[in-house]
Amino acid sequence: MPLQGKNIVLGITGGIAAYKIPFLVRMLIKAGASVRICMTPSAKDFVTPVTLSTLSNNPVVIDFINNSKGSWNNHVEWGLWADLFVFAPVTANTLSKMAHGQADNFLTAVYMSAKAPVFIAPAMDLDMYKHPATKKNIEILKSYGNHIIPATSGALASGLTGPGRMEEPENIFKQIQEFFSKKKVLTGKKILITGGPTFEALDPVRFIGNHSSGKMGIALAEKAAELGAEVHLILGPTHLKPENPNIKQTHIQSASEMYREVMARQKESDIIIMSAAVADFTPEKKSNHKIKKTSNTLKLNLIKTQDILKKLGENKKEGQILVGFAMETQNELENAKKKLKKKNLDLIVLNSLNEKKAGFKHDTNKVTIINAELNTKVFPLKSKIDVAHDIFNEILKLYE
Repeated sequence: MPLQGKNIVLGITGGIAAYKIPFLVRMLIKAGASVRICMTPSAKDFVTPVTLSTLSNNPVVIDFINNSKGSWNNHVEWGLWADLFVFAPVTANTLSKMAHGQADNFLTAVYMSAKAPVFIAPAMDLDMYKHPATKKNIEILKSYGNHIIPATSGALASGLTGPGRMEEPENIFKQIQEFFSKKKVLTGKKILITGGPTFEALDPVRFIGNHSSGKMGIALAEKAAELGAEVHLILGPTHLKPENPNIKQTHIQSASEMYREVMARQKESDIIIMSAAVADFTPEKKSNHKIKKTSNTLKLNLIKTQDILKKLGENKKEGQILVGFAMETQNELENAKKKLKKKNLDLIVLNSLNEKKAGFKHDTNKVTIINAELNTKVFPLKSKIDVAHDIFNEILKLYE
């Protein structure tokens, strides 16, 4: 049984759908899971702690301080204990707090301490669910790597009918089961991923760079690790970093350093994903001292950097999968297809700076994925976490 021996934290907020959660608790316990429950103070108005405590065989925690014992409830320990966090139902108010890091009650403090994956099931009236603030908060939570269980349409407590109804406990339970039943389909595979920009130094102070944040590369690394792969992420200059402790990291600055690190690991890698924005040109000479402003102009001689992707394509070993990225501003599809063939790629991921909220620095991206047969699949704007999921779905098809 996939839930046997699993530790699950349930977080309940003050929505009418809270009355359904005892059914979920019962299913989890019956499946062999250990369940701890925390609630917001208002959740007590919809389901009693006594009921939940009886079903879960654990005390229900609401406040930071346990006045009866003169002790505090350790939210950090909860974060370390759990294999999975499930917050259901989640009101618009708590959704906002979770999105913006406001830990003013025990439940949101537990969320902020979560080390394991998080499922969030929103529930509210249809106007609140459709509100731009709610939509934005859901996208923020997705960008953090949380799994959102979308609200369904149906009869609401207000008497209206529409989207906003919490997913039924039976379906939430099925999603939890599926999560623990997932096969680690990339177990035993070594995946090399690059991300972020490169900085090409002019002098000890200045450099030529680009706007890449590394978010896409990190999202790909997180997804690969989730699928069981042994992941090595080569990351250009960025303040971001992956959260999965199993992801090996090498940090570089320049295109030449990226080339050296990638080529050193090429032969051992089963899959290589080049999502980094590597500079095409670098200064011919780097000044050892800061360049002074002695005239109104400054002439720079730039030379081509080594084409890492082309070199990988020329030396691709049998069975190795090579994925490239194309950032384009014109003739996008045509240029991406040319790059795919020229560099001997198995897949190319095209994104455009002409698309709003796509490309550099954004938490979202809108991509087109093209395979070696030039079959093209266009995806809508999604979080980069979801884009990483789509890319790996296409990679897994190549193994099939």
